[in-house]
Amino acid sequence: MRPRRSALPRLLAAAAALALLLTGCATDGSRAEDHGVVRLRFQSLAWQQESVDANRELVREWNAAHPGIQVEYVQGSWDSVHDQLLTSFEGGEAPDLIHDASDDLADFAYGGYLADLRTLLPGRLRDDIPAHSWQATTFGDGIYGVPFLQEPRMIMANRTVLTEAGVRIPTAERPWSWEEFRSVARELTARMGEGRHAVAWPLKEPVSVTLNLGLSAGGRLFHRGPDGKVTVRFDDGDQVVPGTIRAMVDTDRTASRATLGSGGSDTLPGFFGGKYAMVPLGFSYRQQIVQQAPKGFDWIVLPAPAGAGGLAQGVSPQTLSIAADSPHKAEAARFLDFFLQPRNLVRLARGDWMLPTSTAALADPALHTPEFGWATGAAVARRLRPAPAQSVRGYPEWKDKVATPAFQEYYSGAIGTDELRRRLVADGNRVLARYQRV
Repeated sequence: MRPRRSALPRLLAAAAALALLLTGCATDGSRAEDHGVVRLRFQSLAWQQESVDANRELVREWNAAHPGIQVEYVQGSWDSVHDQLLTSFEGGEAPDLIHDASDDLADFAYGGYLADLRTLLPGRLRDDIPAHSWQATTFGDGIYGVPFLQEPRMIMANRTVLTEAGVRIPTAERPWSWEEFRSVARELTARMGEGRHAVAWPLKEPVSVTLNLGLSAGGRLFHRGPDGKVTVRFDDGDQVVPGTIRAMVDTDRTASRATLGSGGSDTLPGFFGGKYAMVPLGFSYRQQIVQQAPKGFDWIVLPAPAGAGGLAQGVSPQTLSIAADSPHKAEAARFLDFFLQPRNLVRLARGDWMLPTSTAALADPALHTPEFGWATGAAVARRLRPAPAQSVRGYPEWKDKVATPAFQEYYSGAIGTDELRRRLVADGNRVLARYQRV
Protein backbone atom coordinates (compact mmCIF):
# COMPACT_ATOMS: atom_id res chain seq x y z
CA MET A 1 0.00 0.00 0.00
CA ARG A 2 1.44 3.36 -0.95
CA PRO A 3 1.83 5.96 1.81
CA ARG A 4 -0.70 8.73 2.05
CA ARG A 5 0.35 12.33 2.01
CA SER A 6 -0.22 14.66 4.94
CA ALA A 7 -3.84 15.56 5.63
CA LEU A 8 -2.92 19.14 6.59
CA PRO A 9 -3.47 20.73 3.13
CA ARG A 10 -6.90 19.07 2.92
CA LEU A 11 -7.85 20.31 6.42
CA LEU A 12 -6.73 23.83 5.59
CA ALA A 13 -8.70 23.79 2.35
CA ALA A 14 -11.79 22.51 4.17
CA ALA A 15 -11.49 25.23 6.80
CA ALA A 16 -11.18 27.88 4.12
CA ALA A 17 -14.23 26.55 2.29
CA LEU A 18 -16.23 26.56 5.55
CA ALA A 19 -15.23 30.16 6.21
CA LEU A 20 -16.44 31.17 2.77
CA LEU A 21 -19.77 29.44 3.34
CA LEU A 22 -20.24 31.21 6.67
CA THR A 23 -19.67 34.58 5.05
CA GLY A 24 -22.04 33.85 2.20
CA CYS A 25 -19.25 33.59 -0.36
CA ALA A 26 -19.34 29.90 -1.21
CA THR A 27 -17.08 28.68 -3.97
CA ASP A 28 -20.03 27.51 -6.07
CA GLY A 29 -21.53 30.95 -5.89
CA SER A 30 -18.33 32.59 -7.02
CA ARG A 31 -18.50 30.54 -10.23
CA ALA A 32 -22.09 31.41 -11.03
CA GLU A 33 -20.92 33.14 -14.17
CA ASP A 34 -19.71 29.79 -15.52
CA HIS A 35 -23.30 28.54 -15.90
CA GLY A 36 -22.25 24.97 -15.28
CA VAL A 37 -19.16 25.07 -17.52
CA VAL A 38 -16.37 22.78 -16.29
CA ARG A 39 -13.04 24.58 -16.34
CA LEU A 40 -9.76 22.65 -16.41
CA ARG A 41 -6.22 23.96 -16.13
CA PHE A 42 -3.62 22.24 -18.30
CA GLN A 43 -0.01 22.97 -17.40
CA SER A 44 2.22 22.29 -20.41
CA LEU A 45 6.01 22.17 -20.45
CA ALA A 46 6.29 22.62 -24.21
CA TRP A 47 9.10 25.07 -24.90
CA GLN A 48 10.11 24.85 -28.55
CA GLN A 49 7.94 27.25 -30.54
CA GLU A 50 6.60 24.54 -32.84
CA SER A 51 5.64 22.47 -29.82
CA VAL A 52 4.03 25.40 -27.97
CA ASP A 53 2.02 26.22 -31.10
CA ALA A 54 0.85 22.60 -31.48
CA ASN A 55 -0.21 22.42 -27.82
CA ARG A 56 -2.09 25.71 -27.95
CA GLU A 57 -3.81 24.80 -31.23
CA LEU A 58 -5.08 21.52 -29.80
CA VAL A 59 -6.44 23.31 -26.72
CA ARG A 60 -8.23 25.80 -28.98
CA GLU A 61 -9.70 23.00 -31.07
CA TRP A 62 -10.97 21.23 -27.96
CA ASN A 63 -12.52 24.39 -26.53
CA ALA A 64 -14.28 25.17 -29.80
CA ALA A 65 -15.83 21.68 -29.92
CA HIS A 66 -16.64 21.37 -26.18
CA PRO A 67 -18.29 24.54 -24.85
CA GLY A 68 -19.22 22.72 -21.64
CA ILE A 69 -15.62 21.70 -20.81
CA GLN A 70 -13.15 24.52 -21.26
CA VAL A 71 -9.39 24.05 -20.91
CA GLU A 72 -7.03 26.84 -19.87
CA TYR A 73 -3.48 26.53 -21.20
CA VAL A 74 -0.87 27.25 -18.50
CA GLN A 75 2.79 27.54 -19.47
CA GLY A 76 5.20 25.71 -17.16
CA SER A 77 8.97 25.22 -17.25
CA TRP A 78 11.12 22.09 -17.19
CA ASP A 79 13.69 23.95 -15.09
CA SER A 80 11.41 24.31 -12.06
CA VAL A 81 8.58 21.85 -12.57
CA HIS A 82 9.30 19.47 -9.67
CA ASP A 83 9.45 22.10 -6.96
CA GLN A 84 6.60 24.08 -8.51
CA LEU A 85 4.34 21.03 -8.61
CA LEU A 86 5.22 20.01 -5.06
CA THR A 87 4.31 23.48 -3.82
CA SER A 88 1.04 23.52 -5.76
CA PHE A 89 0.10 20.03 -4.54
CA GLU A 90 0.72 20.92 -0.91
CA GLY A 91 -1.17 24.18 -1.32
CA GLY A 92 -4.17 22.60 -3.02
CA GLU A 93 -3.56 24.64 -6.19
CA ALA A 94 -2.34 21.99 -8.61
CA PRO A 95 -3.45 22.15 -12.25
CA ASP A 96 -5.98 19.50 -13.28
CA LEU A 97 -3.79 18.24 -16.12
CA ILE A 98 -0.06 17.92 -15.58
CA HIS A 99 2.73 17.62 -18.14
CA ASP A 100 5.92 16.09 -16.73
CA ALA A 101 8.44 13.29 -17.33
CA SER A 102 8.14 9.73 -16.10
CA ASP A 103 11.31 9.89 -14.01
CA ASP A 104 9.77 12.72 -11.97
CA LEU A 105 6.52 10.92 -11.10
CA ALA A 106 7.51 8.38 -8.45
CA ASP A 107 7.42 10.67 -5.43
CA PHE A 108 4.18 12.32 -6.59
CA ALA A 109 2.54 8.96 -7.28
CA TYR A 110 3.56 7.37 -3.99
CA GLY A 111 2.66 10.60 -2.18
CA GLY A 112 -0.95 10.45 -3.34
CA TYR A 113 -0.82 13.60 -5.46
CA LEU A 114 -1.70 11.99 -8.80
CA ALA A 115 -4.89 10.19 -9.81
CA ASP A 116 -4.76 6.50 -10.68
CA LEU A 117 -5.73 6.47 -14.36
CA ARG A 118 -6.70 2.81 -14.70
CA THR A 119 -10.46 3.43 -14.52
CA LEU A 120 -10.34 6.84 -16.21
CA LEU A 121 -8.63 6.18 -19.53
CA PRO A 122 -10.54 4.73 -22.50
CA GLY A 123 -9.55 1.32 -23.82
CA ARG A 124 -8.45 2.84 -27.13
CA LEU A 125 -5.73 4.85 -25.45
CA ARG A 126 -4.62 2.01 -23.18
CA ASP A 127 -4.33 -0.40 -26.10
CA ASP A 128 -2.55 2.04 -28.44
CA ILE A 129 0.51 2.42 -26.20
CA PRO A 130 2.74 -0.67 -25.74
CA ALA A 131 2.81 -2.35 -22.34
CA HIS A 132 6.51 -1.62 -21.84
CA SER A 133 5.83 2.11 -22.16
CA TRP A 134 3.11 1.92 -19.49
CA GLN A 135 5.71 0.45 -17.14
CA ALA A 136 7.32 3.89 -17.02
CA THR A 137 4.26 5.35 -15.29
CA THR A 138 3.19 2.35 -13.21
CA PHE A 139 3.95 2.61 -9.51
CA GLY A 140 2.69 -0.14 -7.24
CA ASP A 141 -0.65 -1.25 -8.66
CA GLY A 142 -1.61 2.09 -10.24
CA ILE A 143 -0.94 4.04 -13.43
CA TYR A 144 -0.24 7.70 -12.75
CA GLY A 145 0.56 9.17 -16.14
CA VAL A 146 0.19 8.61 -19.86
CA PRO A 147 3.63 8.24 -21.53
CA PHE A 148 3.21 10.00 -24.86
CA LEU A 149 6.54 11.31 -26.25
CA GLN A 150 9.98 9.72 -26.02
CA GLU A 151 13.49 10.60 -27.12
CA PRO A 152 16.29 8.15 -27.88
CA ARG A 153 19.92 9.17 -27.96
CA MET A 154 21.24 9.04 -31.52
CA ILE A 155 24.55 9.85 -33.20
CA MET A 156 24.56 13.11 -35.17
CA ALA A 157 27.33 12.67 -37.72
CA ASN A 158 29.13 14.70 -40.37
CA ARG A 159 28.27 12.67 -43.46
CA THR A 160 31.08 14.19 -45.51
CA VAL A 161 33.78 13.09 -43.05
CA LEU A 162 32.36 9.56 -42.77
CA THR A 163 31.98 9.19 -46.54
CA GLU A 164 35.49 10.41 -47.32
CA ALA A 165 36.91 7.98 -44.75
CA GLY A 166 35.04 5.11 -46.39
CA VAL A 167 33.67 3.74 -43.11
CA ARG A 168 30.52 1.67 -43.04
CA ILE A 169 27.43 3.78 -42.38
CA PRO A 170 25.33 1.97 -39.77
CA THR A 171 21.57 1.51 -40.01
CA ALA A 172 18.93 0.37 -37.56
CA GLU A 173 19.07 -3.03 -39.26
CA ARG A 174 22.89 -3.18 -39.12
CA PRO A 175 24.11 -0.89 -36.34
CA TRP A 176 27.69 -0.57 -35.21
CA SER A 177 28.72 -2.66 -32.24
CA TRP A 178 30.38 -0.74 -29.42
CA GLU A 179 33.75 -2.12 -30.49
CA GLU A 180 33.15 -1.16 -34.12
CA PHE A 181 32.14 2.33 -33.03
CA ARG A 182 35.45 2.62 -31.20
CA SER A 183 37.33 1.33 -34.26
CA VAL A 184 35.57 3.79 -36.60
CA ALA A 185 36.42 6.61 -34.21
CA ARG A 186 40.12 5.68 -34.36
CA GLU A 187 40.08 5.75 -38.15
CA LEU A 188 38.24 9.07 -38.33
CA THR A 189 40.48 10.77 -35.77
CA ALA A 190 43.60 9.69 -37.66
CA ARG A 191 42.24 11.29 -40.83
CA MET A 192 40.88 14.47 -39.27
CA GLY A 193 44.20 15.88 -38.12
CA GLU A 194 45.64 17.33 -34.92
CA GLY A 195 43.26 19.04 -32.52
CA ARG A 196 40.22 17.25 -33.93
CA HIS A 197 38.33 14.25 -32.57
CA ALA A 198 35.94 11.74 -34.04
CA VAL A 199 33.54 12.07 -31.10
CA ALA A 200 32.36 14.66 -28.61
CA TRP A 201 30.62 13.12 -25.60
CA PRO A 202 28.54 15.81 -23.83
CA LEU A 203 28.35 14.32 -20.34
CA LYS A 204 27.06 17.15 -18.18
CA GLU A 205 24.43 14.62 -17.04
CA PRO A 206 26.55 11.45 -17.07
CA VAL A 207 24.20 9.14 -15.16
CA SER A 208 21.20 9.08 -17.51
CA VAL A 209 23.44 8.84 -20.61
CA THR A 210 25.42 5.93 -19.18
CA LEU A 211 22.49 3.99 -17.77
CA ASN A 212 20.16 4.45 -20.73
CA LEU A 213 22.74 3.50 -23.36
CA GLY A 214 23.86 0.67 -21.11
CA LEU A 215 20.72 -1.32 -21.94
CA SER A 216 22.15 -1.90 -25.41
CA ALA A 217 25.06 -3.78 -23.85
CA GLY A 218 22.86 -5.83 -21.55
CA GLY A 219 23.45 -3.56 -18.56
CA ARG A 220 20.78 -2.95 -15.98
CA LEU A 221 22.47 -1.77 -12.77
CA PHE A 222 19.23 -1.87 -10.75
CA HIS A 223 17.83 -5.30 -9.86
CA ARG A 224 14.53 -5.95 -8.11
CA GLY A 225 14.41 -9.06 -5.91
CA PRO A 226 11.44 -11.35 -5.11
CA ASP A 227 10.70 -9.18 -2.06
CA GLY A 228 10.31 -6.13 -4.31
CA LYS A 229 13.44 -4.43 -2.99
CA VAL A 230 15.97 -2.96 -5.40
CA THR A 231 19.73 -3.36 -5.17
CA VAL A 232 22.59 -2.06 -7.32
CA ARG A 233 25.01 -4.37 -9.14
CA PHE A 234 27.76 -3.31 -11.56
CA ASP A 235 28.01 -6.34 -13.83
CA ASP A 236 29.91 -6.89 -17.08
CA GLY A 237 27.13 -5.43 -19.21
CA ASP A 238 27.04 -2.28 -17.07
CA GLN A 239 30.74 -1.70 -17.73
CA VAL A 240 30.61 -1.67 -21.55
CA VAL A 241 29.39 1.90 -22.12
CA PRO A 242 31.44 3.68 -19.44
CA GLY A 243 34.46 1.55 -20.33
CA THR A 244 34.14 2.46 -24.01
CA ILE A 245 33.80 6.17 -23.32
CA ARG A 246 36.75 6.14 -20.89
CA ALA A 247 38.92 4.27 -23.44
CA MET A 248 37.98 6.70 -26.22
CA VAL A 249 39.05 9.64 -24.06
CA ASP A 250 42.12 8.23 -22.33
CA THR A 251 43.53 5.41 -24.45
CA ASP A 252 42.46 6.06 -28.03
CA ARG A 253 42.29 9.87 -27.77
CA THR A 254 39.37 9.76 -30.21
CA ALA A 255 36.93 11.58 -27.94
CA SER A 256 37.43 15.11 -26.68
CA ARG A 257 38.16 15.45 -22.96
CA ALA A 258 37.02 19.08 -23.13
CA THR A 259 33.36 18.20 -23.79
CA LEU A 260 32.88 15.80 -20.86
CA GLY A 261 31.31 18.51 -18.72
CA SER A 262 29.35 20.06 -21.56
CA GLY A 263 25.68 20.06 -22.42
CA GLY A 264 24.53 18.93 -25.85
CA SER A 265 24.12 22.42 -27.28
CA ASP A 266 27.67 23.31 -26.26
CA THR A 267 29.09 20.76 -28.70
CA LEU A 268 27.25 21.99 -31.79
CA PRO A 269 29.63 24.83 -32.80
CA GLY A 270 32.54 22.37 -32.79
CA PHE A 271 30.44 19.86 -34.73
CA PHE A 272 29.58 22.45 -37.39
CA GLY A 273 33.21 23.62 -37.54
CA GLY A 274 34.62 20.16 -38.21
CA LYS A 275 36.21 19.80 -34.77
CA TYR A 276 34.10 16.69 -34.08
CA ALA A 277 32.73 14.23 -36.62
CA MET A 278 30.08 12.64 -34.37
CA VAL A 279 28.09 13.75 -31.33
CA PRO A 280 25.72 11.44 -29.41
CA LEU A 281 22.67 13.61 -28.70
CA GLY A 282 18.98 13.36 -27.93
CA PHE A 283 16.77 12.99 -31.01
CA SER A 284 15.24 16.45 -30.57
CA TYR A 285 18.60 18.18 -31.07
CA ARG A 286 17.96 17.78 -34.78
CA GLN A 287 15.90 20.94 -34.64
CA GLN A 288 18.85 22.97 -33.39
CA ILE A 289 21.03 21.47 -36.09
CA VAL A 290 18.51 22.41 -38.78
CA GLN A 291 18.27 25.95 -37.42
CA GLN A 292 21.94 26.59 -36.67
CA ALA A 293 24.04 24.55 -39.11
CA PRO A 294 25.91 26.57 -41.74
CA LYS A 295 24.65 26.38 -45.29
CA GLY A 296 25.83 23.23 -47.03
CA PHE A 297 26.63 21.33 -43.84
CA ASP A 298 25.90 17.68 -44.66
CA TRP A 299 24.82 15.66 -41.62
CA ILE A 300 23.13 12.36 -40.94
CA VAL A 301 21.36 10.69 -38.01
CA LEU A 302 22.77 7.29 -37.00
CA PRO A 303 21.53 4.77 -34.42
CA ALA A 304 23.51 4.41 -31.22
CA PRO A 305 25.81 1.35 -31.12
CA ALA A 306 24.36 -2.03 -30.16
CA GLY A 307 25.66 -4.80 -27.95
CA ALA A 308 24.19 -7.86 -26.26
CA GLY A 309 20.90 -6.00 -25.86
CA GLY A 310 20.71 -4.91 -29.49
CA LEU A 311 19.34 -1.40 -30.00
CA ALA A 312 17.59 -1.42 -26.63
CA GLN A 313 17.83 1.96 -24.93
CA GLY A 314 16.34 3.48 -21.83
CA VAL A 315 14.11 6.55 -22.05
CA SER A 316 12.04 8.64 -19.65
CA PRO A 317 8.93 9.51 -21.67
CA GLN A 318 7.10 12.79 -21.32
CA THR A 319 3.85 12.18 -19.48
CA LEU A 320 0.39 13.61 -18.89
CA SER A 321 -1.25 13.08 -15.51
CA ILE A 322 -4.39 14.15 -13.66
CA ALA A 323 -4.15 15.69 -10.19
CA ALA A 324 -5.67 13.57 -7.42
CA ASP A 325 -7.43 16.68 -6.07
CA SER A 326 -9.02 17.61 -9.40
CA PRO A 327 -12.83 17.69 -9.00
CA HIS A 328 -13.23 16.94 -12.71
CA LYS A 329 -11.16 13.81 -13.35
CA ALA A 330 -13.61 12.29 -15.85
CA GLU A 331 -13.64 15.48 -17.94
CA ALA A 332 -9.85 15.72 -17.73
CA ALA A 333 -9.58 12.14 -19.01
CA ARG A 334 -11.85 13.04 -21.95
CA PHE A 335 -9.48 15.87 -22.86
CA LEU A 336 -6.49 13.50 -22.65
CA ASP A 337 -8.24 11.09 -25.00
CA PHE A 338 -8.69 13.91 -27.51
CA PHE A 339 -5.21 15.38 -27.01
CA LEU A 340 -3.58 11.99 -27.53
CA GLN A 341 -5.49 10.86 -30.62
CA PRO A 342 -2.91 9.42 -33.07
CA ARG A 343 -3.27 12.30 -35.53
CA ASN A 344 -2.73 14.79 -32.73
CA LEU A 345 0.24 12.87 -31.35
CA VAL A 346 1.92 13.12 -34.75
CA ARG A 347 1.54 16.90 -34.56
CA LEU A 348 2.97 16.96 -31.04
CA ALA A 349 5.87 14.67 -31.98
CA ARG A 350 6.83 16.75 -35.00
CA GLY A 351 6.50 19.94 -32.98
CA ASP A 352 8.87 18.58 -30.31
CA TRP A 353 11.08 16.69 -32.80
CA MET A 354 10.52 13.54 -30.74
CA LEU A 355 8.82 10.17 -31.19
CA PRO A 356 5.33 9.14 -30.04
CA THR A 357 4.76 6.08 -27.88
CA SER A 358 1.48 5.44 -29.68
CA THR A 359 1.69 2.51 -32.11
CA ALA A 360 -0.79 4.12 -34.50
CA ALA A 361 0.95 7.51 -34.44
CA LEU A 362 4.37 5.96 -34.94
CA ALA A 363 3.10 4.28 -38.13
CA ASP A 364 2.22 7.63 -39.70
CA PRO A 365 4.22 8.21 -42.94
CA ALA A 366 5.18 11.69 -41.74
CA LEU A 367 7.45 10.06 -39.16
CA HIS A 368 9.13 7.73 -41.67
CA THR A 369 10.60 10.25 -44.07
CA PRO A 370 14.40 10.09 -44.49
CA GLU A 371 14.56 13.87 -44.11
CA PHE A 372 16.28 14.88 -40.85
CA GLY A 373 16.56 11.25 -39.76
CA TRP A 374 12.88 10.71 -38.92
CA ALA A 375 12.90 7.20 -40.41
CA THR A 376 15.98 6.17 -38.44
CA GLY A 377 14.39 7.36 -35.21
CA ALA A 378 11.13 5.57 -35.97
CA ALA A 379 13.04 2.34 -36.59
CA VAL A 380 14.79 2.64 -33.22
CA ALA A 381 11.56 3.53 -31.37
CA ARG A 382 10.42 -0.09 -31.17
CA ARG A 383 13.42 -0.93 -28.98
CA LEU A 384 13.00 1.87 -26.45
CA ARG A 385 12.29 0.84 -22.88
CA PRO A 386 11.70 2.66 -19.59
CA ALA A 387 14.95 3.92 -18.10
CA PRO A 388 16.44 1.38 -15.66
CA ALA A 389 15.94 3.64 -12.64
CA GLN A 390 12.38 4.57 -13.57
CA SER A 391 10.55 3.20 -10.53
CA VAL A 392 13.42 3.08 -8.05
CA ARG A 393 12.61 5.02 -4.89
CA GLY A 394 15.62 6.99 -3.76
CA TYR A 395 17.05 7.24 -7.27
CA PRO A 396 17.28 11.07 -7.25
CA GLU A 397 19.43 11.01 -4.10
CA TRP A 398 21.52 8.09 -5.42
CA LYS A 399 22.06 9.97 -8.68
CA ASP A 400 22.95 13.32 -7.10
CA LYS A 401 25.03 12.17 -4.14
CA VAL A 402 26.61 8.96 -5.40
CA ALA A 403 26.43 8.30 -9.13
CA THR A 404 27.00 11.75 -10.64
CA PRO A 405 30.25 12.52 -8.79
CA ALA A 406 31.43 8.92 -9.25
CA PHE A 407 30.91 8.95 -13.02
CA GLN A 408 32.38 12.43 -13.36
CA GLU A 409 35.56 11.33 -11.60
CA TYR A 410 35.69 8.09 -13.57
CA TYR A 411 35.36 9.79 -16.96
CA SER A 412 37.94 12.42 -15.98
CA GLY A 413 40.41 9.64 -15.08
CA ALA A 414 40.51 10.44 -11.36
CA ILE A 415 39.27 6.98 -10.30
CA GLY A 416 39.29 3.52 -11.88
CA THR A 417 36.68 0.85 -12.48
CA ASP A 418 37.04 -0.79 -9.06
CA GLU A 419 36.43 2.47 -7.20
CA LEU A 420 33.53 3.33 -9.51
CA ARG A 421 31.96 -0.04 -8.73
CA ARG A 422 32.45 0.40 -4.99
CA ARG A 423 30.76 3.78 -4.97
CA LEU A 424 27.85 2.81 -7.18
CA VAL A 425 27.19 -0.45 -5.36
CA ALA A 426 28.24 -0.07 -1.71
CA ASP A 427 27.43 3.61 -1.28
CA GLY A 428 24.44 3.34 -3.59
CA ASN A 429 22.81 0.44 -1.78
CA ARG A 430 23.10 2.28 1.53
CA VAL A 431 21.12 5.16 0.02
CA LEU A 432 18.43 2.94 -1.52
CA ALA A 433 18.04 0.90 1.69
CA ARG A 434 16.74 3.96 3.55
CA TYR A 435 13.86 4.23 1.08
CA GLN A 436 12.95 0.57 1.25
CA ARG A 437 12.61 -0.01 4.97
CA VAL A 438 9.28 -1.55 5.91
